[in-house]
Amino acid sequence: MHTSLQQSRALLVLPACLVAAVVSLPIIVTLFSLAEPAGPIWEHLKTTVLSEYVVNSVALMALTGGLSLVFGVSTGWLIGACHFRGRATLSWLLMLPLASPAYIVAYTYTDLLEVSGPIQTALRSWLDLEITDLQLPSIRNLTGAAFLLSLVLYPYIYLLCRNSFAGRSGAQFDAARVLGHGSYSAFFRVALPAARPAIMGGLALVLMETLADFGVVSYFSVPTFSTGIFRTWLGLGDSQAALRLASLMLLFVIILIGLEEGSRRGAVDRSDVSGAAQINLKGIKALLAISACALPIVLGFVIPVVTLALYAVDNLNVVTTSRFADLVINSMSLAITAGIGITLLAWMLAYTKRLHPSRLNHSLIRLSTLGYALPGILLAVALLKPVGAFDNWLIQMGATGSGALLSGSIFVLLYAYVCRFLTVAYQSVESGFAGISTDIDAAARTLGATTRDMIQNVHFPLLKPSIFAACLLVFVDVMRELPATLILRPFNFDTLATQVYRLAGDERLAEASSAALLIVMLGVLPVVLLQRSHSLRGDSDSRD
Repeated sequence: MHTSLQQSRALLVLPACLVAAVVSLPIIVTLFSLAEPAGPIWEHLKTTVLSEYVVNSVALMALTGGLSLVFGVSTGWLIGACHFRGRATLSWLLMLPLASPAYIVAYTYTDLLEVSGPIQTALRSWLDLEITDLQLPSIRNLTGAAFLLSLVLYPYIYLLCRNSFAGRSGAQFDAARVLGHGSYSAFFRVALPAARPAIMGGLALVLMETLADFGVVSYFSVPTFSTGIFRTWLGLGDSQAALRLASLMLLFVIILIGLEEGSRRGAVDRSDVSGAAQINLKGIKALLAISACALPIVLGFVIPVVTLALYAVDNLNVVTTSRFADLVINSMSLAITAGIGITLLAWMLAYTKRLHPSRLNHSLIRLSTLGYALPGILLAVALLKPVGAFDNWLIQMGATGSGALLSGSIFVLLYAYVCRFLTVAYQSVESGFAGISTDIDAAARTLGATTRDMIQNVHFPLLKPSIFAACLLVFVDVMRELPATLILRPFNFDTLATQVYRLAGDERLAEASSAALLIVMLGVLPVVLLQRSHSLRGDSDSRD
């Protein structure tokens, strides 16, 4: 039995090393690009648009982060520390904007608010004005992009703040009130600082997603690192200059990862701290609280979904075409393959950690799960160079004739998905393992169970919910992923996401509405799972 355990450890540590090496390849390629000599295109970028990329990226993160803080902290406080009718229902509805990809929300609002759109047309008709008499400011700018991004990203802050305000910070708020502080003073001087680790953790996630965004900034023509990398690679055809831009983008990612890690170190275990009594809101205060919580739900989910649904009803013929069926099949096959494969890799890493929790394994797993912080555009550009070099080597060796084997194949696209979404699957499987006591393993070993017996008869049955959740999360993330799919997909191979991007770019949102609506509806599934796993203690509709 001891020999079997040692063999299992040896067999699992080696694959963990391979996974870490494979997933870290884009980072290594990006960093090594700095050692290569700069070409004329990079010198041109550096003297013309590089500063604009930096300023716009920082400004976009600052504006999006600030607006997300307003939405997330305010709603987190109202749901976590207050009690009013409808609170339990609003607590999970506030998560729904996460189901809406930011680029789809941007397409929808642009169509609604343009000069010939339904809103301005209705206003001119109601006020009896000509088209030159009433024109609302355009939303297609940096400020508009930040506002729309905040509408779908604030739930990262809301979720963490809600749980923090419901526990330790809520109890400290009550203590401050007893000591004579008013409501505003207690909130800003006690509750808000106590929730700082949760706020900073959520803010770091928001900033990572903002930096990684490509669909919104591309559609709004906002020059950021994402659009700059895309244009340099495909427009100017300079992979080296694109990788240098990606290396600067990676620097921002490292800073944000440090911010997120720092917020974790500042967190305090609240397991032994009782929750505070909730502030009971009635009358006009309850109405204002409901309105404040409903506003981001309506703006970030209801309006885009209703708009897409109305467009889809008017374009039902699109759904019946063979083209739409091909898009669904392409997207589903990619998502299912990635979901199963990535979940299997995540299980292997989690099982390695459980079987042999050494410092080496911890470091390997940490390296393997860095990919989610890397923008899709960075992964795509960083993978194309080594894959292209490998294809050239195969061609020179005569192994593939005159054609490339890996470049422009499904394999490279799946490779990018593994790098990007392994973290999501690992966290789900690891949380499942955390709920299985190691005493169960010891008891099974005592009864003579082999490693295979324990996996089949003990771990797998207990891990089924976590494995299913991991597959589902990866499935939905792959369905909505845009930049990596856009660059790495095989020729003439489109998905629902790339089709929406193409049609919306041609101002044909009505034709793209069915595909966009399907992506959003699928995105609701992991949001429900996330809500169930972070549900408030004692929350129930009966209390309302």
